[in-house]
Amino acid sequence: MIPKKLSSKVFSIIILGVVSTALIITIGLIAKPQQLSTASNRNIAKSSITKKHNLLSSIKTLIPEKNSHLKDNRTTYLLALDLLKQNRGKQALKQLQNLEQEYPLLAPYILLKRGQAYELEENFTQARETWQKLITKYPTSPAIVEALYLLGRDNPSYWEQAITQFPHHPRTHHIVRQLLAQNPNQPRLMLVLAKYTPEAKDVEEIRGRLVKEYSNQLSTADWEAIADGYWLKWDYGKAGQAYTKAPRTPRNLYRAARGLHLGNDKTRAKQYYLQLLRAFPQAEETGLGLRRLATIVNKREALNYLDLVIRQIPQEAPQALVQKANVLESLKSPVSAAQARQSLLTDYASSEAAAQYRWRMAQKKVKAKNFREAWQWAQPIAVNNSDSSLAPKAGFWVGKWAQKLGHTEEAQMAFKSVLTSYPQSYYAWRSAVALGLDVGKFTTVRQQLPQISLANNRFLPPAGSKIFQELYQLGLEEEAWTQFQAEIGKKQNLTVSEEFTLGLMQLHQGKNLRGINQIWSLKKRNNPQDREQWLVLRQTAQYWQALFPIPFAESIIQWSDYRQINPLLVTSLIRQESRFEPEIKSSAGALGLMQVMPGTGQWIAQKTKQPNYSLTNPEDNINFGTFYLDYTHSRYNNNSMLAVASYNAGPNNVAKWISRYGLSDPDFFVEQIPFRETKGYVESVFENYWNYMLIYNPDTAKLFEQLS
Repeated sequence: MIPKKLSSKVFSIIILGVVSTALIITIGLIAKPQQLSTASNRNIAKSSITKKHNLLSSIKTLIPEKNSHLKDNRTTYLLALDLLKQNRGKQALKQLQNLEQEYPLLAPYILLKRGQAYELEENFTQARETWQKLITKYPTSPAIVEALYLLGRDNPSYWEQAITQFPHHPRTHHIVRQLLAQNPNQPRLMLVLAKYTPEAKDVEEIRGRLVKEYSNQLSTADWEAIADGYWLKWDYGKAGQAYTKAPRTPRNLYRAARGLHLGNDKTRAKQYYLQLLRAFPQAEETGLGLRRLATIVNKREALNYLDLVIRQIPQEAPQALVQKANVLESLKSPVSAAQARQSLLTDYASSEAAAQYRWRMAQKKVKAKNFREAWQWAQPIAVNNSDSSLAPKAGFWVGKWAQKLGHTEEAQMAFKSVLTSYPQSYYAWRSAVALGLDVGKFTTVRQQLPQISLANNRFLPPAGSKIFQELYQLGLEEEAWTQFQAEIGKKQNLTVSEEFTLGLMQLHQGKNLRGINQIWSLKKRNNPQDREQWLVLRQTAQYWQALFPIPFAESIIQWSDYRQINPLLVTSLIRQESRFEPEIKSSAGALGLMQVMPGTGQWIAQKTKQPNYSLTNPEDNINFGTFYLDYTHSRYNNNSMLAVASYNAGPNNVAKWISRYGLSDPDFFVEQIPFRETKGYVESVFENYWNYMLIYNPDTAKLFEQLS
């Protein structure tokens, strides 16, 4: 346990909805950011988490509303729910009586709860009549699935109705599992789970049984659902086999070919790549498919396919030119290869492929110590390829090379451009350091004690029905989550706002990895309208708070304080290690939030005299993880870059790299790290750190606003 006497360092902290719904609602009452001591933060978090929220006595404060009638209805409904939890059905009925007329927005849920109140009072006839009224009056409301489930305990036809009408509803999946437990040989029910819950633990076995035992009964749509599940779980060989039986679309034919390709069935893979070409000669998937095909045929044949892509499919032409140049070089045709690359730079200057080629050439010039030509190769990336992931990196190094050439003014301009054009990037932070701004350096990050600002509001998700919004605003997040899942369950493609809302709700469910990744994936949308909506969304504070949340904030603050480590550095490392998933396990066996290896855990347990611990317990894991991060800092004189690199690759490897590359230029050192994983790890952790500072530290945010 943490000693009772902690240091007197002062922090204030934001706790997002992923920690406690009630806490966020409470935070929403604070008009201005406040600074709290570590102990105060701890008390707020404990009070909010353990006591949940006293909505019954403070509803008028927690949910400000001009309409007093609506406030009264909300209070009444929440009081009824509280009474139901206490098994006080009679008192709940008094609150719910005729409430659906006064509060029509939640009428389906009011009828559902009234039926449950009758059941508590053992008035089963009235309970059934109330639920049947709900089903009749609100036949499309997801709330009726709960009623169908309850009625189906005595009449199986109601369960069948739920499966037929709401196959995407979470309660339906519960029904299906109950029925399969009674009789596992029901392929129609197995398909419901395969289609709507593809990532559930038991569904892998279900997919296998469907393919092995019921293949003759499956439709092409069924095969597509099975294939999608395999693809989602990275089982590409089986996915490819399944996609061969799915509807013939560009997507499915490409995945059939690619899955077979990755499954090492190259003969059949070629057949399906060519089927894709014949059926959809100008589809974007065809261009990618032909580029894949070019890697498994002889080089002369590969050139034919690549030329076809260049002529017919402009979206894939830049990458095809790169492949063509590489093939030509291997065929000892350097002039033709140079022509292909020049065509890339001339005809597709704004492509990602052109940016990648320019960067490779710049790197070659750097190795030759020719910084001027490196500068000339890299500089156009920021101009022509501003959306490229390479743009902030190229811009930063243009500044570094300008410094080496003595062009101070040009260097300053490059750093400022990166900082303002790519403010959330790792290179924005490095640019800020290069400009001499007080934002912390590798050698000072640990000791910094940043003020962490409390959020000043609780925002509503941007998508979902009015009913969903109301449930969410009331703090009924389980009901809101179920409602939203039911609303989006039938949709093949979600809008940007719907996918963002899905990510938010996953965060609220404690599914932090899924939630963060769901929100992060919005940047990969290629549709112009989707991209425009994403660009608008990313201008909001809500987007960045959701992408960089602070779950387990109480423990992070406590142990960071105890170990004398900047809490935002610890948060940043956790985000990179586990995406805040307490029970996650790596392929190497590392466990928990800070991915502590079992052997390291035993060593720390001996050092800290704590024999009883669990690395999947957040408190223990952060305790041990911060101990090890403190240890890696102590090995390298509190240089956080070296400490973070050591956390990933081990202190011995870092010592070798220091000996090889020296530390005269920390940016050069990071660039030279020979382990690709560790290099990316260091950059990602400090990119996280910079974003946490921008989002939650008022001084950094103010400084950035002034620069902007």
